[in-house]
Amino acid sequence: MRKKIYSDKDKKPEKIEQNKAKEVAGLVIYCLIVIAAMFLIIKYVGQRTVVMGHSMEPTLQDSDNLITDKITYRFRDPKRFDIIVFPFKDNRATLLIKRIVGMPGETVQVIDGNVYVNGYALEDNYGNAVMTDPGLAADPVLLKEDEYFVLGDNRNNSTDSRFESVGNIHRSEIIGRAWLRVWPLNKLSLLKHQ
Repeated sequence: MRKKIYSDKDKKPEKIEQNKAKEVAGLVIYCLIVIAAMFLIIKYVGQRTVVMGHSMEPTLQDSDNLITDKITYRFRDPKRFDIIVFPFKDNRATLLIKRIVGMPGETVQVIDGNVYVNGYALEDNYGNAVMTDPGLAADPVLLKEDEYFVLGDNRNNSTDSRFESVGNIHRSEIIGRAWLRVWPLNKLSLLKHQ
């Protein structure tokens, strides 16, 4: 018995068109699912953030690419020394990256270039110099129950809570915490917070 070999020529044109339409519809649905998944990840899980400037040196360098963790603060409050990401007040499209030094309800002041919290010198190993400009913190700054006081690690080259353009950061303004440096590849690492 001889077997008959079928080819596309044997198929009806309507069937070929239906198969192509199914393939295109499947591809469109797949692309929509991928786009929706990417949107959900960026909105609720993490996003890429690029460091602009030198205010967080030596911890972070200009042009470092970070992944911002947006999940952690859904389950717990920010902690002292966390590196957080939040929008600049004057331009919400610009994201700032700073370190928390003052917690809600505390009083922060800069005296002789050093940070004092509730009257006690803050012991931290992140600031790379004694501050020359205390800014608003020359006088005691009382933080409300939803406010944080942030500084850059490069204290003399940082626009941070000492200045009116940044001020105290409300809990609702915090996008997330800087979690992982992904670029440059030779500096790939989890970021130290505590």
